[in-house]
Amino acid sequence: MAQEALFRAQQIISPEVHDDSSVTFRLFAPNAESVQITGDFLPTVKMETPMGQMDGPGKADLVKDENGVWVYKSGVLKPELYNYSFIIDGFTTTDPNNPFLIRDVASATNIFIIGGGHADLFEVQDVAHGTVARRWYDSPGLGMDRRITIYTPPGYENSNEKFPVLYLLHGAGGDEEAWINLGRTSQIMDNLIAAGKAKPMIIAMPNGNVIQDAAPGEGSTGFYKPQFMVPKTMDGTYEANFMDIIKFVESNYRVIPDKAHRAIAGLSMGGYHTMHISRYYPNTFDYVGLFSAAIMPREDATGKVYSNIDETLQTQMDNGYKLYWIGIGKTDFLYDANKEFREKLDGMGMKYDYVETEGGHTWRNWRVYLSQVAPLLFK
Repeated sequence: MAQEALFRAQQIISPEVHDDSSVTFRLFAPNAESVQITGDFLPTVKMETPMGQMDGPGKADLVKDENGVWVYKSGVLKPELYNYSFIIDGFTTTDPNNPFLIRDVASATNIFIIGGGHADLFEVQDVAHGTVARRWYDSPGLGMDRRITIYTPPGYENSNEKFPVLYLLHGAGGDEEAWINLGRTSQIMDNLIAAGKAKPMIIAMPNGNVIQDAAPGEGSTGFYKPQFMVPKTMDGTYEANFMDIIKFVESNYRVIPDKAHRAIAGLSMGGYHTMHISRYYPNTFDYVGLFSAAIMPREDATGKVYSNIDETLQTQMDNGYKLYWIGIGKTDFLYDANKEFREKLDGMGMKYDYVETEGGHTWRNWRVYLSQVAPLLFK
């Protein structure tokens, strides 16, 4: 019987997505006392984080069958990319039957997709595909070679065409892997471009942590546990030296090197960097996107970049731009900061597009924001 149960365990399918978009999860753990599942498809709960109280994924109990397999079946789920983990006798772990995972800061979770609607953008479709490369560039301002992820659109290698560039920035705890892995950037862009909804463009996804040359495990400091915040993350150093990145891209790729063909956008800390880079270099970008952005610097952030904020915003406005886009979730912990920033822009007469969505500070929103903003670029 033990061998029979073991054999059956090897045939476990988890997660199993049903035709009605419900999902069954299974885990072989005959000696466990309790098994729960936690994931963003479950009702949210309040949880304490380094950023204060935020919405977090709920939990549900699995039930053990006669073969020692624990089972949970969800209700019908809406189209989305979801993540989840198991909790076995209080220990949180991944699903051994699902090899598909993402890393967010130091946490690895399994993923699955319920197709349809906007979630079709997150799947690999039978369309022309772009290329994703990890490159190294010299940053004289930071005194090191650094790693950057570059997406080039379908057909780039076989053409002589020049392309516009979107600089896409990650949040705190992220790195140059975040947008391509968690954000599904290449899938979103391949599908939008194939549908004629977005212009073919190059997307540069740099590492915003200035003390790192690359993501943990990919750079010269080897393997170490990623941290949510690292030194010098939001002290102005990154913003002040951002032209090193633009210089590399414009020297190594076929681009149109002018304001009308440059865009910059970012989430959370990357939205903070986007806001300050775009006004510190106020005649550089015609398209700006703030996704759940942190806004104003802390009192101890005294870098030159953070002086004359109102004056440089005014200069940015006077120079003209084609899109200044702000998106935030209704329960995002940065909602009030974004409201205050919009009031500042309103007082200046600085025009912007504003999108308010359900939910909070999550990749679920940021993937959607990218899919909404990309079609607006370079028109």
